[in-house]
Amino acid sequence: MLKFLFFLLFMIPLTLLNNMFWMVQNMLFLLSFLFILKNYYTNYWMSLSYYMGCDMISYGLILLSLWICALMLMASESVEKFNNYKNLFLLNVLFLLLFLYLTFSSISLFMFYLFFESSLIPTMFLILGWGYQPERLQAGMYLLFYTLLASLPMLVAIFYLYNDMNTMNFYLMMFNLYNYELLYLGMIFAFLVKMPMFLVHLWLPKAHVEAPVSGSMILAGIMLKLGGYGLLRVFSFLQLLGLKFNYIWISISLVGGVLVSLICLRQLDLKALIAYSSVAHMGIVLSGLMTMTYWGLCGSYSLMIAHGLCSSGLFCLANISYERMGSRSLMINSGLLNFMPSMALWWFLLSSANMAAPPTLNLLGEISLLNSIVSWSWVSMIMLALLSFFSAAYSLYLYSYSQHGKLFSGLYSMMGGYNREYLLLFLHWFPLNLLILKSDMCMLWL
Repeated sequence: MLKFLFFLLFMIPLTLLNNMFWMVQNMLFLLSFLFILKNYYTNYWMSLSYYMGCDMISYGLILLSLWICALMLMASESVEKFNNYKNLFLLNVLFLLLFLYLTFSSISLFMFYLFFESSLIPTMFLILGWGYQPERLQAGMYLLFYTLLASLPMLVAIFYLYNDMNTMNFYLMMFNLYNYELLYLGMIFAFLVKMPMFLVHLWLPKAHVEAPVSGSMILAGIMLKLGGYGLLRVFSFLQLLGLKFNYIWISISLVGGVLVSLICLRQLDLKALIAYSSVAHMGIVLSGLMTMTYWGLCGSYSLMIAHGLCSSGLFCLANISYERMGSRSLMINSGLLNFMPSMALWWFLLSSANMAAPPTLNLLGEISLLNSIVSWSWVSMIMLALLSFFSAAYSLYLYSYSQHGKLFSGLYSMMGGYNREYLLLFLHWFPLNLLILKSDMCMLWL
């Protein structure tokens, strides 16, 4: 694990040189391929060092982080083209990747907490430094205070655990089962906000709408997965309480998922629509994870990886339209089929992935999650049916409104897509559909 960390650390001087934007991106692609070769596909901890190690869960998420960060640089060409503090931008992205890598590869719970919180800082800088509207300040505040307020009880809970067990090692913690309600609430709440669960999701649409494309990609692709990853880890010693109280979170998430899907159908802002659809997807991930069945845990992990690629690709598409039109409104972004026929293919492929059409990994994840939630309680079928229906509805709404219909009359002419953009979208969509052939990676890690 350490050699990849040094690879990232030694890339930092590259960011300070001029004309190194594409070099850093190529190095990140190289790093992700080296990381694929690294895995031994065992169900145990591998590549152990003092504070770091890699599990199948963390392996997939680290790989996703490396991939999305490389694609972020590919999507942010405007930063490089207009020389918008591009060296600082590279440095910021690299630090963010470093923190994410350390978060997923920590074995110690305290180290995990430390890097979990640190990853907030570069994200915040991305939104405040490279965002588009002046409201980004408010979005940054929302992001900061929601996350910090929720994670303070978690710190107290971690110290309580350390005092009780004298270890913070994830693996050794599995052998203790706790029955202390406040500990459960303290440990879990930070992750619920990060997921985000319905009712504490208000920071997410704000942050997405104000963030630049790179910020949106990393938020949707990785940041939301930190919550799911944390829950997968802490439920190993909170099983008793989980079986007792999880019905609360499942109910909130399922009802919230349906409500958020209805909100999606009323959105006129492309980015806000995709952000709310993320809340709906993470709601079903959270519910499946909380059932604490084998199918639920594996399905939630699959859908987390799939959603990371899918929504990140959709944000890229929204940004491609935004760079051409200067607006994110669905009123103005209509009839794009006339302007960019080849881009309509990518709109269709990624919108269909968003509603879990085969052969995407989303389908595998959603089927497993539906199984697990129905096995937990058959009453949830009502909400699940509505959730599946509306998720298809808003994906179709997004696609048909943006691609079909009349052109916006104020629009005179527009350039087509670049090869860079087609490649960027291909690199989101291809792994998403290819991973279904390697589904044992997502389903057999427990």
